Amino acid sequence: MELALQDSKGTVEVADATFGVPFNEPLIHQVITAYLANARAGTRAQKNRAAVRGGGAKPFRQKGTGRARQGTIRSPLWRGGGRTFPAGPQDHSQKVNKKMYRAALRSIISELARQERLVVAEGFSLDAPKTRQLAKRLGDLGLADVLVIVDQLDDNLALAARNLQGVGVCQGTAVDPVSLVGYEKVLITVPALKQLEERLA
Repeated sequence: MELALQDSKGTVEVADATFGVPFNEPLIHQVITAYLANARAGTRAQKNRAAVRGGGAKPFRQKGTGRARQGTIRSPLWRGGGRTFPAGPQDHSQKVNKKMYRAALRSIISELARQERLVVAEGFSLDAPKTRQLAKRLGDLGLADVLVIVDQLDDNLALAARNLQGVGVCQGTAVDPVSLVGYEKVLITVPALKQLEERLA
């Protein structure tokens, strides 16, 4: 199949096996859910009565005070004591096979192309790390909420996009499904398109 170039009247030839795949919503949902789950740190932790510092001495004698017997001030019943059922570090990761991951990316890219949300350009670079310059170039292309995919990420483009809301930049070798579905349009250069095609072949 062929994709039209945004900045010229030409077209670029792409493989149907990568850009003509049917939309597989359950697979995409599974891969995106796993991707977000794998990004979770899962480092929350609370202390039980053994881990809280102090409480080695018995707070008061066993008998004769009229109070309930206590062995430590770090009991869960006391302020500053440990938790009864403390939360510990958790592993939220979900396993996704490489074939499934690549198939989900192919399905997303194909759907973007069908919905005309995939914009292809010969090249995309900036002379200086200027946010205003990047905003003007994207405005000329009629793009606002957009992910820019290039074959080689340079500092000028990365720094210019850093302070621009609704604009993301990444390399063709580092494209992830969450970024692809998170923007209204995807602007990709021809070298990055070939790079992505080789990765998903």
